[in-house]
Amino acid sequence: MVGAGLLAACALVGFASAFALAASAGADTGTTVTSTEPPPTTEPPPTEPPVEPPPPTPAPIAFGVTVGGVRVGGLMPERATEVVRRAFARPLVFVVSPTRKIRLQPRTLGARPNVPKAVRRARVARPGASVPLDVDVPRARVRNYIERLGKQFDVAAVDARIALDGVKPRVVQSQEGIRLKRVATSRGIWTALAHNSRSPIRLPFAVLEPKVTTAELDEAIVILRGSNRLLFFVDAKLVRWFGVATGQASYPTPLGDYEIVTLQRNPWWYPPPSGWAAESEPVPPGPGNPLGTRWMGISAPYVGIHGTPDAASIGYSASHGCIRMRIPDAEWLFRRVEVGTPVFIIAR
Repeated sequence: MVGAGLLAACALVGFASAFALAASAGADTGTTVTSTEPPPTTEPPPTEPPVEPPPPTPAPIAFGVTVGGVRVGGLMPERATEVVRRAFARPLVFVVSPTRKIRLQPRTLGARPNVPKAVRRARVARPGASVPLDVDVPRARVRNYIERLGKQFDVAAVDARIALDGVKPRVVQSQEGIRLKRVATSRGIWTALAHNSRSPIRLPFAVLEPKVTTAELDEAIVILRGSNRLLFFVDAKLVRWFGVATGQASYPTPLGDYEIVTLQRNPWWYPPPSGWAAESEPVPPGPGNPLGTRWMGISAPYVGIHGTPDAASIGYSASHGCIRMRIPDAEWLFRRVEVGTPVFIIAR
């Protein structure tokens, strides 16, 4: 019994001690402590701004590459662009003759090379590649330029003929002419610009043959309208001259180079379609015929050399355009000329 009571007493003491400790702990938790310090922060540490990587350095063009025939291998793109532009700006050279050349700037024709495109292609080309250079050329400007060249250098062929040297007839020899070949010249310009070539371009010409290659100087007539004289030449030598009557001021004898186109003995006179002859009737051959006994018509309309019964008019400007001669003089001349004999009428 004593043992049981002792255990009970010990248990009671332990329970009291535990109650005292619990009360002490409850008093401590009931006290509120206020602090004035800020709570700790959790911001991340500062970082450096991002740095962009440097742009890639352009690589040079592969070795052996050409653009429009210009070597750009091993060059940087910017330098290649400059080299190609400079090469394209060189003038075209046209060879007219061994002693004459013409230089033409491509910009005069409005030629525009697409250099940036060609250089871009060159940058990705294989070593040794040939890159073409695209060129824009206005066709109308090329055509107009070639026409100007043609007008400058075209030479018409010269037919052989009889001409005057002063009042003396002479033979003019025939000469070949030349004409610029427009299509071939245009093709040469296009090829040179497209291939960026500046080799001399020889201008091509076609040879023009004269229609009349020979002329023989036999008989020739020269009429001096101002002096009222007719000169007759054989082989460029004056054989004889005659006094004549030429046209009045209101019906002047026409000036120019003509030839005899008809020869008539004892001709009829027919009124020409002119106001002065409107009321006239044809006149048959005979003493009253105004053409006398001989008519040598020339290639001027309604004009000819003929005899006249009005010998008093010789030496004056008295006719309606024809060349009057004394009847014996007209008959003498008639026997010595033929169809085709040249007739020159000048103002002297």
